[in-house]
Amino acid sequence: MCLAVPGRITSIESGGGRVMADVDFVGESRAVCLDYLPDLAVGDYVIVHAGYALTRVTPEEAERTVGLMQEFGLLDEMSES
Repeated sequence: MCLAVPGRITSIESGGGRVMADVDFVGESRAVCLDYLPDLAVGDYVIVHAGYALTRVTPEEAERTVGLMQEFGLLDEMSES
């Protein structure tokens, strides 16, 4: 099963025909391709699948989702794997 943890864009870089971002997922940073949503900016929250940002979410939705995941222990389980 795949869980979509919202992540916050911390930096964006263009080059080589791609727009890439560093995204913080509750303390873990990952490189994410923004080709499908090129109008994203630093500080935006996204849902990512297979390394591509697919959806922008509001900060409130991101906070609510992360809070629920923490409440149900889902983020703890992910970090143990």
